[in-house]
Amino acid sequence: MIASTRRWLRRNRTNFAVGVGVLGAGYVAGQYVLSKVVEARQRMTEDRVAKENLRRRFQQNQEDCTITVLALLPTATENVLEALPVERITQDLQQKKADRLGRSAGPLDGAAPLSSSGPSSVTDDDGKSLASLQTDSYVHASQLVASSAGGGESGASRPMKSKAQLWTDLKISSITRAFTLLYTLSLLTLLTRIQLNLLGRRNYLSSVVSTASHSPLDLTISLENRDDDNAEQTYGNDFETNRKFLTFSWWLLHRGWRDVMDKVETAVKAVFGPLNPREDIPLEKLSALILEVRMRVEGTTLEERRSHKWLPYLLPPQDQEETVLRESGMLKPPLQTQSASILSPSSFPVPSSPSPLLASRSLRRLLDETSDLIESPPFTQILTLLLDTTFSHLTDHQIRIDAYKLTGPSSIPSVQEVPDLDSGLAKAKLASILAVVTRQAHVIGNGVPNRYAQAIEGVKELEAFAAVIYSSHFEFEGLGDGGSSGTGETQKAEVEEEKKQEAGVVDAATGMFETVWGKIARQ
Repeated sequence: MIASTRRWLRRNRTNFAVGVGVLGAGYVAGQYVLSKVVEARQRMTEDRVAKENLRRRFQQNQEDCTITVLALLPTATENVLEALPVERITQDLQQKKADRLGRSAGPLDGAAPLSSSGPSSVTDDDGKSLASLQTDSYVHASQLVASSAGGGESGASRPMKSKAQLWTDLKISSITRAFTLLYTLSLLTLLTRIQLNLLGRRNYLSSVVSTASHSPLDLTISLENRDDDNAEQTYGNDFETNRKFLTFSWWLLHRGWRDVMDKVETAVKAVFGPLNPREDIPLEKLSALILEVRMRVEGTTLEERRSHKWLPYLLPPQDQEETVLRESGMLKPPLQTQSASILSPSSFPVPSSPSPLLASRSLRRLLDETSDLIESPPFTQILTLLLDTTFSHLTDHQIRIDAYKLTGPSSIPSVQEVPDLDSGLAKAKLASILAVVTRQAHVIGNGVPNRYAQAIEGVKELEAFAAVIYSSHFEFEGLGDGGSSGTGETQKAEVEEEKKQEAGVVDAATGMFETVWGKIARQ
């Protein structure tokens, strides 16, 4: 029995060996396939988490942009309201009207009803216009203090103007003020989007590098800034550099808006100057006049709009960058310039040599990239879309409803809704339009909620422009101006390897916005 079993095993040992080999190979192959499946599943989980983190960071960044714009806009609004005191002109007109009525009713009380009933059309028109301007308009705090403090000496301090001159000043100032705030809001929105998305991109890549260097097993990308405790990690997070970079919005809020106002005022004088405040203006003509003002400011043709330089309104020249940091409080002025600044606070001293602060490669790179984006054709296209939206909200919603007493355009047309055939024939006096424009200037700058900012948020191309900035290629930045080359090369290799691992994630996130941005590029 044992011998027969031994002979059987000897005869089939080859089959046993083959069977064991097949089973072993199958086991090894199964383990290999299983490991690949687990690895692929793990990679998909990592990609999904990274995409979700990237999307969440991007959306949070856009919300931060909106909050920043609303926080900075009142500063520019205060400067514009002080430069164009429409309410003060309205008070002068009311005072002139009161003096005229007092003189007409002074000599004999019995003749007052007769004299007031004579030129009824002129008196009633002026009274309604001034009443609407006074009741519908806000009064800025600085203007209220100035008018109350200098009310007794207004005749000596300011030259006396005729009624026609005051109406002309009121017409030009009210329209210029509202249009300047619309341009300032649009420019500030774009500048803030560029700044915060550039910093958000750097922060995201810094988080990628920080995550890889802290814990290889941690697959998520934290929204927290882990690099604040590491002064040597300057790949994307340098708090002082970020602060200085964001400070450059000071130029638009305190200097650039004035250049915008001068250009808008010139266009408004040329277009609205010949109009009489008592003139009836159809809604279509008003839209054409506003469009003409915009064409004079932005350019008539597409090529003129593309070649228009918006950079001087948004960022200072390089020889005044250090001055901007001093004026904004980021740098303390030297002792020899403090006395000079007291004597001439509006002077802009030109620095003789570049400051070590401005010599930072990170800050210089951010400013240069911001300048390149501002001078790019997409910037002009997005700015035109933002201005179209804000001016449309002013004309087609506020002026149309308040001045022309028409219903606003419906976003969802209804079949049962009767079209307003008289909208093109509707007319309103220019004085009534000025009252609405005067009130809207305060709504643009200080409205809560700000309807104009909300209208800008609805421009999808703005989000696409921000996505392109956020997901664009980020060139490697060294860890310092004088670091060792060996360390820089080693960390550069690590960063490049990490960027290769995250390239698929960034590309996938960018694909969400390619459809929207493609429409802009084809225009």
